[in-house]
Amino acid sequence: MPKAKSQAVSPPVREKQHRPLNYEVKIYPSQGDGAQRASASVNINGSFAVRGIKVMEGTKGLFVSMPSYRTGNGEYKDICFPCTTEARKQLDHAVLEAYQQTQVQGQSITNRETPVQQQEQSGQPAMAGM
Repeated sequence: MPKAKSQAVSPPVREKQHRPLNYEVKIYPSQGDGAQRASASVNINGSFAVRGIKVMEGTKGLFVSMPSYRTGNGEYKDICFPCTTEARKQLDHAVLEAYQQTQVQGQSITNRETPVQQQEQSGQPAMAGM
């Protein structure tokens, strides 16, 4: 009996499926007049944390700057970074959204007045003992 020829069968091609990333962002407002508006810490899927992310003000608006170091020739190189364009968009969106929420919350807190401040502004005397 002749032997049957065996053919190499390649495994099925699997498309890369990425799990959705969950970003937990903490914003720390910056003090001073420079371009840096805040710094952020990001926890990704509860498994990986990135510290030292910056929210910067540029000529085209706000942008996210990853932690970086300066090389000997003066260039800046990111220490860590998203590997895909989609992951970068998601990270930027999460950080900028958290920053904007802190800005809105900060404005609402600083614009609140106590009843005594409202009475002083209206010219009515504040009632003692309340």
